[in-house]
Amino acid sequence: MASVGVVVVFAGLYLLVRQHLPFLTNGDELRAFVAGYGVLAPLVFIGLQAAQVLIAPVPGQITAFVSGYLFGGVLGTIYSLIGVTIGSAIAFWLSRRYGRPFVESVIQDDIMKRFDAFVDKAGLPSLFALFLVPGLPDDILCFVSGLTDIPLWKLITVMFLGRAPAYVLVNVSGASLADNNLSLTVALLIVVLGFSAWGVLRRDEIMDALS
Repeated sequence: MASVGVVVVFAGLYLLVRQHLPFLTNGDELRAFVAGYGVLAPLVFIGLQAAQVLIAPVPGQITAFVSGYLFGGVLGTIYSLIGVTIGSAIAFWLSRRYGRPFVESVIQDDIMKRFDAFVDKAGLPSLFALFLVPGLPDDILCFVSGLTDIPLWKLITVMFLGRAPAYVLVNVSGASLADNNLSLTVALLIVVLGFSAWGVLRRDEIMDALS
């Protein structure tokens, strides 16, 4: 019954986000929303970054770009990684606490089967490699990985180290835009988007090679 209650809460939060927080999918609106909180902006951003892992269908790189624009390359990266680590840790814990019925209720069946088969065979190095490739649904990977018997601290560490490189690049590109360094912004985004496109197009091949 507890898992049913959690599913209901998640469904409600998802609908709330879609109805009242649509700016999460729009970089300009998100930037204006966060900046409006002044000195509390870092805390607001960290909360939004954690939320996008759990309930918002938004790639973390979008919010990371906003973070770099608002807070600079260094602080933006720190805030982004704090937020994504909190959100991922909660996802790992929820899966571990409420089990497979909960995860199956929040992830589509076909995606669940594909990632379930991967995680069942993959070890920590393979999970790290998958988190390293931007464009793959790594938020889903957090929920599915939580079903394994791998200690949570190891999952969190692998997630953090795997996600960090892309988050650094995106935050620096956002900071470069704020500094009117458009050439660096475009160059970094091309690198990230290129790898993201490769990850999306080659997802099954990558997962087969790693499993």
